[in-house]
Amino acid sequence: MATRSISTEDHDRIADAIRTAELKTDGEIYCVVAHSSDGYFFPAAFTMTIGLSIASLAVAYGLEAWWLSIRLPHFVLAQVLALASVLALLWFLPALRIHFVPRRLRYQAAHANAVKQFLARNVHRTQARTGVLIFVSIAERYAEVVADSGIDAKVGQHVWDGVVRDLTKHAGDDRLAHGFVTAIESVGAVLAEHFPVTEGDTNELDDHLVEI
Repeated sequence: MATRSISTEDHDRIADAIRTAELKTDGEIYCVVAHSSDGYFFPAAFTMTIGLSIASLAVAYGLEAWWLSIRLPHFVLAQVLALASVLALLWFLPALRIHFVPRRLRYQAAHANAVKQFLARNVHRTQARTGVLIFVSIAERYAEVVADSGIDAKVGQHVWDGVVRDLTKHAGDDRLAHGFVTAIESVGAVLAEHFPVTEGDTNELDDHLVEI
């Protein structure tokens, strides 16, 4: 997924792409990129605790098989120290946490963040309910297109799935800004087909990329 920061020039390109796309439609396009959708300390800590418990059982069986013994208080103390060390590592190196979180939970967190941004940015408050959020969460390698009810009634999910595939491919090639521009053009074409611009159309959402 993308590792380079999005430059001022890239922000301008994305804003221009949004404005150009909206010239042909009553729909509204909003873009958000999140560096991460969760802190993941507790899920990572739970995973590591389970892992350490399993490792402790394996060590205990190994010691017994080799006819070695260790006093129970010492064994418990070693477990506590190992767990404390792991938790401290996760606390001071937050970038490690996501690697110990199952993909399903990462995607759930990213999807929840996409829905949260859709509501928080008032994409659902457009007059004709024709707002679309293009969302990327970099740490989770996740992208999603969230469309309001007025659009969902006419556009199938498979259309947005295609946009997401292209967007994630560009992000995977570290071309996130270009991916957003391409996604905006694709979404704009869909909106222009189903919701062409009408007289008196007003711009209801800001035309820029939000980084969180």
